[in-house]
Amino acid sequence: MQDSRVERGRLLVVEDEPSIRELLCASLRFAGFTVASAATGSEALTAARSDLPDLVLLDVMLPDRDGFEVVRRLRSDGVRVPVLYLTARDSPDDRVTGLTIGGDGYITKPFSLEEVIARVTAVLRRTRPGAPELLTCGDLSLDVDSHVVRRGVRVVELSPTEFRLLHYLMRNSGRVLSKAQILDQVWSHDFDGDVGVVESYISYLRRKVDSSGPRLIHTVRGLGYMIRP
Repeated sequence: MQDSRVERGRLLVVEDEPSIRELLCASLRFAGFTVASAATGSEALTAARSDLPDLVLLDVMLPDRDGFEVVRRLRSDGVRVPVLYLTARDSPDDRVTGLTIGGDGYITKPFSLEEVIARVTAVLRRTRPGAPELLTCGDLSLDVDSHVVRRGVRVVELSPTEFRLLHYLMRNSGRVLSKAQILDQVWSHDFDGDVGVVESYISYLRRKVDSSGPRLIHTVRGLGYMIRP
């Protein structure tokens, strides 16, 4: 079966603080990005050279070498991947240095996850102008940026939770997802772990998405749910 997912971009998150790194990676994956991570400048250089991400989120203060040195090395090697610095160092001199050597912008700590996602999306739009932002499954489409969902020409009105659920299903089109997986990815820490809420929201989603046309959201008995044409 053809996988109908469209990834928003491949990111490399470079951050030596484990809690911040894990939070960033989880949030960016939830937003639809493919994410790899590194904890040191040396790991960042290896990953950026071998994996060629679409963008690097780079902490300036790293244990082995600072982020500015990482960017200098990448640029000297001909690696032109866009870089957004994550830093508590926001003096004018630091900003000038970072941008002059080839960075694409700063995100100052402490930051909001919404800001990070917005800044990453803006840079990728500028550097990957042809990158699609649409997930499709049969005649169902989901626009990641505008949050518009259509079944054929019909606009499907969804609540924020229903949209997150459909987004997760469509990013994993053709794969069976357990209730526990869905609960973890869609509700994260905002719910107390009752998988019954998944059943309820799958039912809500079916009424809106599968009210016309062939059924797309399927129950795989004993395993979970999947979306496929």
